[in-house]
Amino acid sequence: MSLLIIGCGNMGGAMLAGWLAGGMNPADVTVVDPLRPEVPQGVTLLRELPADGQFGAVLLGIKPQQLAEAAPAISALIGSHTSVLSVLAGVDLPTLGKAFRGAGAIVRVMPNLAAALGKSPIAVSGPVSPAQASAIETLLGPLGQIEWIADESLMDLMTALVGSGPAFVYRVIDALAQGAENLGLPRGQADRLALAMVEGATALAASSPDSPAELARKVSSPGGTTVAGLSALDENAALTALLEETLRRARDRGRELAEAARGAS
Repeated sequence: MSLLIIGCGNMGGAMLAGWLAGGMNPADVTVVDPLRPEVPQGVTLLRELPADGQFGAVLLGIKPQQLAEAAPAISALIGSHTSVLSVLAGVDLPTLGKAFRGAGAIVRVMPNLAAALGKSPIAVSGPVSPAQASAIETLLGPLGQIEWIADESLMDLMTALVGSGPAFVYRVIDALAQGAENLGLPRGQADRLALAMVEGATALAASSPDSPAELARKVSSPGGTTVAGLSALDENAALTALLEETLRRARDRGRELAEAARGAS
């Protein structure tokens, strides 16, 4: 499948790295980006959209507010056999459908930067046929775990959880290290130990049949140190409330972006 990536910043670059690591032929990939200094060997890099040609898949990685201006030129490169994949936060399927009427399939896709390692959850939403869904899953498969979202209104939440979520986790890791430093551990050691602990805990959770809640219970001995620490997180459901509010604010910002995109289209 020939792939056109329009806008190859952090997210597009991570997806490109994941595809190439997964065995995609670099010669099948064209990147359009006026600022990216280079691309992996064999990938075609253009500063402007090509004048003609059609592609099997087009990944939209531009800024959401650029869509209205860029859509007419992009549409010329899209045919009935083309799948349009959008990672544009807040830009909904009706807006994309209006911009690319001739596309064979249009889906919203929300991965994160772990796509470069093939470890990203990937939320996908769009009205596609079984054959189109299979082709899209084959394309996205090397990037991580695919989850189809039937209700597109949940994609703003997926942006918060899947796309923004790693930043929230990094803040938690940093806070653990900061707390350990405040209690006397040298910061370098605190950083290394907090990161190694989270890496191991995540790997165990991913491979265990138990839920994270059950794993936490198994680590906790009655009257022990873990229970004492968890009491701070569990008191008044403080951690759940904090993270719910974190996701709510990120989700609501996605909705604001959607309104702006609809107004500009």
